[in-house]
Amino acid sequence: MSPVEPTAAVPVNAWIDDGDGVLDVLDVLALSAFVSGRQPHARTRRLANLRKDATLLPDGATVLRDAVDDEDRATLAAGDGWTLRAVRWHQSRNATVTVTAVDAELADRILAGAVDGAEETEPPADEQVPIGFWHAGQHGPRRRERRIAAPAWPEIRANYAAKTAEAIDRLMGLDAEQVGGRLLLLHGPPGTGKTTLLRALARQWRDWCQVDCVLDPERLFADPAYLMDSALGADGDDASGRRRWRLLLLEDCDELIRGEAKQATGQALARLLNLTDGLLGQGRDVLVAITTNEDLAKLHPAVVRPGRCLAQLHLGPLPFDEAAAWLESAIGTATGIGPDGATLAELYELREGGGRVLTPEADPPRIGLYL
Repeated sequence: MSPVEPTAAVPVNAWIDDGDGVLDVLDVLALSAFVSGRQPHARTRRLANLRKDATLLPDGATVLRDAVDDEDRATLAAGDGWTLRAVRWHQSRNATVTVTAVDAELADRILAGAVDGAEETEPPADEQVPIGFWHAGQHGPRRRERRIAAPAWPEIRANYAAKTAEAIDRLMGLDAEQVGGRLLLLHGPPGTGKTTLLRALARQWRDWCQVDCVLDPERLFADPAYLMDSALGADGDDASGRRRWRLLLLEDCDELIRGEAKQATGQALARLLNLTDGLLGQGRDVLVAITTNEDLAKLHPAVVRPGRCLAQLHLGPLPFDEAAAWLESAIGTATGIGPDGATLAELYELREGGGRVLTPEADPPRIGLYL
């Protein structure tokens, strides 16, 4: 009995319409040789923490197609007896490389050459935390997870004013059974360590809380389907059945929670409040952390009312004495700190030697020449 051709045994047809993007087209082209049986051996490798300069191509590759969708990129390349498809996702720094070839040894060799040195060396596992990144893509909400370096709270405690650090101590010490309000509000000027604090919190709570960062929060609360997928999703129990919370990180959401938000954002504020203290959040263990540069007095009163906030932290500059002690411990001098103290960003710049490039100051304005 003669062997059956793969195309006859498993017929495949592909349709492309205006709902498909350029990356979808490359998926079809990349698999055509495998489907037809001309290259019956396939190998796939998934990468994380991708280097910016990684080409994901072996030596001697000829690029057949190169497609960019927003900031995600797909490349189709080929060589003698093999075809390669590489897709990299910009936000998560993840990638997938698939190779089809005429024999298994060739497929293994081409894949190894494509991914060699493509990933950056990761920090030790205990210094990393998995964080999901949500965004609304062309085909609906998408979540990609990557492991990021996160400091331990004791390592960065001195970066915050003493009274603020005492409040953060209590927050870091919470567990799943001690959660009260559902909203964490971090407010203060830029450069005071709000994002660094959230990374440390993700590490401290990783045993009982999954952390997800929403890259487009303005779309999250404008689209009920997006909100249901990202905020509610499946039940949050882990593999052992223990209660597991989900923490959504929304950074720089000034327009969502400031005093005039009800008029400016319509239903977005109402959905946020419903998620943290209404029917939408009942039965789901969901926390929401919001960072803002707004002053507390400018925030919507419904956001900061008693009972809604699990934590309400003002992160400001370190007072002069504490800023001076921080810088002296780092470089042995407190030169450059003003009488009002310094933000964490300013202290890091002073520690690194002030590498900012500035233009010379303009001549002072002349006053008194005209009435």
